[in-house]
Amino acid sequence: MALQEELTIDRRDIRTMPRRRGLLLPQALGYAAMLLTVLIIGLPIYWTVIASFKTTAEIYRIPPTWFPLAPTTTNFVAAWEGAPFARYYLNSFITTLVGSSLEVYFAITSAYALAFLRFPRKNLIFIILLAALMIPAEITIISNYLTVARLGWINTFAGIIVPGAAIAYGTFLLRQAFLSLPFEVLEAAKVDGAGHLRTLTNVVVPMAQPAIVTMALLSLVAKWNEFLWPLLVTNTAEMRTLPIGIYWLRNQEGVINWGVVMAGSLFLIVPVLLIFLWLQRYIVEGIAAGAVKG
Repeated sequence: MALQEELTIDRRDIRTMPRRRGLLLPQALGYAAMLLTVLIIGLPIYWTVIASFKTTAEIYRIPPTWFPLAPTTTNFVAAWEGAPFARYYLNSFITTLVGSSLEVYFAITSAYALAFLRFPRKNLIFIILLAALMIPAEITIISNYLTVARLGWINTFAGIIVPGAAIAYGTFLLRQAFLSLPFEVLEAAKVDGAGHLRTLTNVVVPMAQPAIVTMALLSLVAKWNEFLWPLLVTNTAEMRTLPIGIYWLRNQEGVINWGVVMAGSLFLIVPVLLIFLWLQRYIVEGIAAGAVKG
């Protein structure tokens, strides 16, 4: 009996070997593509980090060194003293947090209206929304600038924040997410006497948490890294944001001190990285909660 069982197990292993071999090639290609993606994205970031700890002579050295031979923190001191980064940080935090909060708020409320409310010409409004997605942001710069100038918002936080307080992409993304929610739960909330505001805050927002957090993360990164619009609408150093500060740091002298520029770039990268790591936990928790049936 024992010999027969061993023969049966061996036959099963022989049958599954071709399947395992057939899976090895796709898995290997998948890992290779992942490794290539990490190298393409990670190498510039790694070079930025190590260059910020190098001297100027070592940065221009050929062949390049992949580790700082004599690590130094003078680049960070020079970058912080070379431009008013404390003010840049304050401006970036204000414009990013307020602008992203408004963008998420308008996206949630407008997406709920397009998904669950009935009103005339709703489909037409959604078509106009889709058309707005196809218009490059550069086309609206002149009209937005003229509007901001007429309102007297040049070189103000309102001038930086208000034109980007609502975007079509956020509404479209959340509308699609809201439509995928279980309709039975919304009907149960209506039967219990919940109005639209209560349904939105107590049912829709918690269930759509992964999509909302993803949209908020995209908004935060975009507004934190925004360069062109804050550059056009501000004209004093006191209202500049971090990306513009790094640009002026780069052009202060005829010879670019790349170590200082790379150190200043880390001032821009690290906060976004920390925010992403924090929000990633909520994305995972939201996906896990949405997978539980009950």
